[in-house]
Amino acid sequence: MGRVTTTDRRTALFAGAGLVAGGALAAGCATSGSAAAPAATHASAGGPAPAAKATPLTAPAPRAFPQQPAQITHGPRDHPRIALTFHGQGDPKIATALLAEAEKHGAHVTVLAVGTWLDTHPEMARRILDGGHDLGNHTQRHIAVNTLSETDALAEITGCADRLKRLTGSIGTWFRPSRAPAASPLVQRLAHRVGYPHVLSYDVDSLDFTSPGAPAVTRKVLAEVRNGSVVSMHFGYADTVAALPAVLEELDRRGLRAVTTTELLS
Repeated sequence: MGRVTTTDRRTALFAGAGLVAGGALAAGCATSGSAAAPAATHASAGGPAPAAKATPLTAPAPRAFPQQPAQITHGPRDHPRIALTFHGQGDPKIATALLAEAEKHGAHVTVLAVGTWLDTHPEMARRILDGGHDLGNHTQRHIAVNTLSETDALAEITGCADRLKRLTGSIGTWFRPSRAPAASPLVQRLAHRVGYPHVLSYDVDSLDFTSPGAPAVTRKVLAEVRNGSVVSMHFGYADTVAALPAVLEELDRRGLRAVTTTELLS
């Protein structure tokens, strides 16, 4: 099991992101009951932004993987690769810190963005893509999409897809339902109609949105991850920022590469 992050490393990460450890700043994808309440989002990441590359004229589009089911929970078990996937919402300073930490370790991740978050922080779409990460759709308002009528569920999927298309030239590489680990048959059909050949689920839930503390997040992920795993994590939580270095270090020690979901399945 990997060593949890030291106090000095947590302090440095939090100082760089302007955080206080343990603060939950975005709604988690609770599968039942009420999710953690989001704190108010900020208009910008704060401070001068680094020079960014031009947004690609056309970002990667969804791909069909014929050997995979319509609803994907994990990738091939015979290759030492895993995908870290992040619910995209919350303070962009935390998101930027998480992306930077992943990149420092040579890792690439998958971000499923909420449409309202992209409305408030459109610059994050460019930041994610320019880092070599996957960017996808996590519905427009992050409500319980499986419980909605067909009309309302379709509006949630298309609302976020339209924003991604406007910002990047693509509807995003993946769709993940909000407030549920898997899509209902109706939502799966609607996602396919919008243009997503697959729905992206996961087989490892970090439970970081419950704010259990960084060591608990680290233990949960590392106890369950294996070849081909898709791990669910979140932007917006200081516990996740603090846990990520130890998770990545232990993955490296085990010879497991953290790659985008597209690479995991390719």
